[in-house]
Order: sequence, then structure tokens, then C-alpha cells
Amino acid sequence: MAFKLACIQITSGEDISANIAAATRLIRDAKAAGAEIVATPENSAIMAARGETTVAAAAPEETHPVLAAYRALAEETGLWILLGSIGVRLPDERRIANRSLLITPNGAIAARYDKIHMFDVDLGTGERYEESRRYRPGAAARLVPLPWGLLGMTVCYDLRFPQLYRALAKGGAQFLSIPSAFTRPTGAAHWHVLMRARAIETGCFVFAPAQCGVHPGERKTYGHSLIVDPWGEVLADGGDAPGFVIAEIDIAKVAEARRRIPSLGHDRPFSLDRAAEKAAE
Repeated sequence: MAFKLACIQITSGEDISANIAAATRLIRDAKAAGAEIVATPENSAIMAARGETTVAAAAPEETHPVLAAYRALAEETGLWILLGSIGVRLPDERRIANRSLLITPNGAIAARYDKIHMFDVDLGTGERYEESRRYRPGAAARLVPLPWGLLGMTVCYDLRFPQLYRALAKGGAQFLSIPSAFTRPTGAAHWHVLMRARAIETGCFVFAPAQCGVHPGERKTYGHSLIVDPWGEVLADGGDAPGFVIAEIDIAKVAEARRRIPSLGHDRPFSLDRAAEKAAE
């Protein structure tokens, strides 16, 4: 069984309507190119210069204008749409959720996932990020059935925590979504190798739509939206400009990769032996 998937690459700013319009044009183009499911990046609604602006733009899921727009678009186009992430306001919580949502072709919400791992880092280049100040971390991994197989949903910085992806794969995932807004320094150093590693380690397809370009506050994102097969081959790379990439996803490749390297079934318990400390006693 095979299907076509597209990853949308955009440069989101502070004008939410403009962000929706840019993504909508590309989603319609991807549909015309044969896509059956389309994925958008992290922070599809807004990328702002100030965290306060991002929080102010969030809304409860039931009244979120960006989610409503994508639900209507899915129903109009007949596409599955993975809305990479938007800020969702939570009851009785000053922080918001960085939420990824899977929307069915009839506009229903099939699944939601709140980003677990917060990007709290100082890159040493003048760039500092403290996501935990404005986002409440999620606490649950998410598996959801698609017509072609099982999808494990994640977001951006989750990429650096391989135990999450192994758990999803051992839970049955055949596809992994990693919508992102990677910084340029970390993207240039780690993006391709980590995406390929997650695919190889799990025997899964990896779908990674990404932000690109220069955003308000001079934040620069890496782009290079990727579709990677279970053997680690890059099927499509979005480069550094807005657009979309599309690839045929042959589900048989998952079983083939896992048959060749059946590491998901080879886990063994082990202890952590602090040999050096014992020798010093």
C-alpha cells in the first residue's frame, strides 16, 4: 500500500491571516500534485518576536481561528492535514500548550499531541530560548491510526529524545511526524543526521515539515523539510525557501527495514556499573 505525503515549508510571522494564506496556497498546490496527507510546521499560526505575543495569540481549541481555518480546508480539499502546532490556551493555566493536531478529510480532529520536551537552551551565539516559561509541557505520547498505518506524533525538540521514538515504534508506529522550527545553528549541525537516525533506529518513515527564513525578532530557522524512509534515505528535502516537498510513501518499506535490522525486538535489560568508582575504593 502506498500514498503521497507532502510537507509544507513556510516563514511564519506575526500576521496570522498571512500565515494561514501562505500555507493554504501551498496545501492546495500539494493537493494538485497528488498529496493525500499534508503536514505543516511547528508554530504554523504565528512566530513572534516576543513570547508575550505568542501567548496572547493563543485561544482555546474550540474557538481557535487557525484550527477552524485548517479544519475547513481539510473538508474543502478532502485531505488529511497534520497541523504541525499552534498555541492552545488551557483552562486554569497561565501557560499554553504547543499542540499538534491531526485533522481528517471531513474536518474532524482525529488526534492531538502536546509537545513534551521544552527548548530551554542558550546556544552561546546570543540566542536563548525558554519555552517552559510560556508552554506547559505535555505528558503523554500519542499514536493515531491513519488509513495506511499508525502515526506517532511529536514536535521539534522532541527529536533529541530517542527514547520517545523507540516507545512509539514499539507501540506500533510506522510513521513519525516531527513538525519543527529548528534554529539555523542547530539545524546546520544536527537536523539531517538526527532525522535520519530516528528513522533508522525505529524502522519508521519520518515526516518533518519545517519553518524557514527570517522571522520577527531576527529569529532564523533552518528549513530543509524532510521526508525520510525507514532505511534512512532522504526522499525529499525542502531546501531553505518556502514551498512544499512530496514523496510516495510505500508502507512495505517499514516491514522490509525491520526485517533486515530487527533491533526493535532485541532490547535487553542491563545495569549501569560504575566500575571506575568501585576500583577507587
